[in-house]
Amino acid sequence: MMTPERTEKFKRVASKRQVNLTVVLENVHDLHNIGAVMRTCDSVGIKEIFILNTESHLTEERIHLAAKSSSGARKWVDVNFYTKAKPCFEHLRKNYDFVFCTHMAEDSKSLYDLDLTASVALLFGNEHAGVTDETLGLCDGNFLIPQVGMVQSLNISVACAVSIYEAKRQRLAKGFYEDNPTMTKEEQEELYDTYARRHELKIKNKFAPRLND
Repeated sequence: MMTPERTEKFKRVASKRQVNLTVVLENVHDLHNIGAVMRTCDSVGIKEIFILNTESHLTEERIHLAAKSSSGARKWVDVNFYTKAKPCFEHLRKNYDFVFCTHMAEDSKSLYDLDLTASVALLFGNEHAGVTDETLGLCDGNFLIPQVGMVQSLNISVACAVSIYEAKRQRLAKGFYEDNPTMTKEEQEELYDTYARRHELKIKNKFAPRLND
């Protein structure tokens, strides 16, 4: 049985989930980076993320996502694991209006010029190669994080954290975390029930199965 304090925490967390904001990780090799991303996503209220692994050595049937860097966030953040871009983007387009990727180009927008209160997915590419050409062509635009240092790059988990905390800042300014416009009261109650069930059954969700066979 859950204590009253834990029940209240679960209800509070469910009420603040931002179901029209998500993150997509393309060909990110380091599971510790993925774990760190999940932990940050949980902290800003993201309900689900997408992992897209199109490289041949990253197409296993399921991936283990219980790295210590996630600090248990895997239990609360749902993972959609794909190995093909088309079905991944079909899924994204059903739930999100825009997909923007991190990519340095002449037409890239500053992160701070994006409207992150919209229904949006932010896509981050491989630690070294970045976003693939195929995925770049499927996105609605590119953005970059303005920097003034000698090295114009950030670790993938850091770049993700900077980006989604900017989304949180924008959403806080519009009251999204107080009167959540992304979920109805019924949806919040349903999500609370899901979290309570995972807690009671000690479901850890360590693995994410491949979705696009």
